[in-house]
Parts: sequence; C-alpha cells; structure tokens
Amino acid sequence: MGALTIILQVLLVLSSFFLIMTILMHKGRGGGLSDMFGGGISSSAGSSGVAERNLNRITVGVALLWAATIISLGLVARFA
Repeated sequence: MGALTIILQVLLVLSSFFLIMTILMHKGRGGGLSDMFGGGISSSAGSSGVAERNLNRITVGVALLWAATIISLGLVARFA
C-alpha cells in the first residue's frame, strides 16, 4: 500500500466518525435517535437557531470531505 492510500483511508475513518457524530447531534424531530439520548425531554432546552445552522454547515462540510475521500480512494485504486 502506498502512503497516499494509507492517508486517504485514515481520513475516511476519521471523517466517517465525525459525520456520524454530527448527524447524531442534530435536533430531533420526534422519535429519532436523539430522543434516545434525552433529546425529547425538553424542546426549550435545545440548541439555538444559530448553533443549529452552524451544526448544519459543519455536517455538510464533513459530508463533502467524506465523499471526496471516497472518490479519491477509488481513483487511486483504479490508476495504481
């Protein structure tokens, strides 16, 4: 395995973990995984609108990084 492949695989694992965490941190709309962690107890104690928008931006950014890493791994595997 080349160094580029190892770096991309590590980046894929890290971005996958952060993508899962950011998705689970989102405010629930009822009956989801966030209710399992106490998200459905009090809707007024949830995050503000600004924090939710920032979390959305972070989630989209991590998702784009995740997709780019998968595409890069596919290209490296194809041309190696």
